[in-house]
Amino acid sequence: MKLREFFTEEAVSLDLQADTKDDLLKELVRLLRLDPKSEGILFKTLRRRENLGSTGIGKGLAIPHCRSLVANRLRLAYGRKPRGIDFKAIDGAPVYHFFLIVAPPLEVSNQYLPVLGKIAQFGKDPAVPATLQTITTPREFLDLLEERAP
Repeated sequence: MKLREFFTEEAVSLDLQADTKDDLLKELVRLLRLDPKSEGILFKTLRRRENLGSTGIGKGLAIPHCRSLVANRLRLAYGRKPRGIDFKAIDGAPVYHFFLIVAPPLEVSNQYLPVLGKIAQFGKDPAVPATLQTITTPREFLDLLEERAP
């Protein structure tokens, strides 16, 4: 299982517009192209998760994640906020790169936590944050995953 297998070009945004944490979460959820009711449920679930502690893991990276009935399979999205946003990351620095993970409550394949770990590992690669800042198309993002992600 490679991280690249979980992403599509449609679920990648390289120019997130949100200026608040809540709006950014909503913008990420929209990348999954769910119906409006499911989007609302998912946003509330992610917001509750963030209230437990920020998913900003430092070095400009956040991995908002949750389990929800609106997902019938593991779903991922990537968003980049070129100017960064205060996401209450553990290092106090702005966050530029957001990897959204949504999984169903019961997941037979049990990929949720391994995928979370793979994204964290990918983000710790010293070349990745700078490279993510320079990509210009969703295809380049997918190529970077193919090349550098576990």
